[in-house]
Amino acid sequence: MGEMIEFPSNGHTCAGYLALPQSGRGPGVVVIQEWWGLVGHVKDVCERFAGEGFVALAPDLYHGKSASLKEPDTAGKLLMEMELDGAARDMLGAARWLAADERVAGDRVGIIGFCMGGALALYAASLADVFGAVVTYYPYLARTEAARPDFSRIKGAVQGHVGDQDHAYTREQIEAVEEQIRGGGADVEFHWYPGADHAFFNDDRPEVHRPDQAQQAWDRTLAFLRKHLAQTAAPV
Repeated sequence: MGEMIEFPSNGHTCAGYLALPQSGRGPGVVVIQEWWGLVGHVKDVCERFAGEGFVALAPDLYHGKSASLKEPDTAGKLLMEMELDGAARDMLGAARWLAADERVAGDRVGIIGFCMGGALALYAASLADVFGAVVTYYPYLARTEAARPDFSRIKGAVQGHVGDQDHAYTREQIEAVEEQIRGGGADVEFHWYPGADHAFFNDDRPEVHRPDQAQQAWDRTLAFLRKHLAQTAAPV
């Protein structure tokens, strides 16, 4: 089982949930929460990564606050109160802490985010080149629009997972993000899932969870991260 730790975050400290593989060492991946906060589903994703040989760290971007699935209004309030500068500081702090840790293979890490976290993962990757691979699930792009992120600055490869019944974005918005990333020279691939709504990967939400498509997205995610993070590791 994982544990809560603290790591340096640009002159401050941030808490996060760390899950280690059985071997004790592997590629590093930063896991970014949905708008609910650092809840059980996010920790479970970290555990799933650890079970696949990754060192996974989910920074607590709400600093101890969270909302239950029955409290969407509270979650929305937490999302709006979160300062992008602070979130960026904590995400980059988590990435740099992982990249420097002796248990992490390679000098670059991956980042994956869901909903709000999907947008934040792209945003963080546009700010620093510590990320060798970026995975975004159904990104709530409205959360980062005010920052006007320059996605052409992303250096790591990008993979996206989006549902065609999701109203958090339009196909045109996703295609514009793809074009901007590709314009900067990074590899990018977005996968569309027919009939899938927002949060189709979240198995804590049976009303939208799509098990078959969630498994397909997970398999694609693992293959993608293994491919691109292996390129950052030193030869054995």
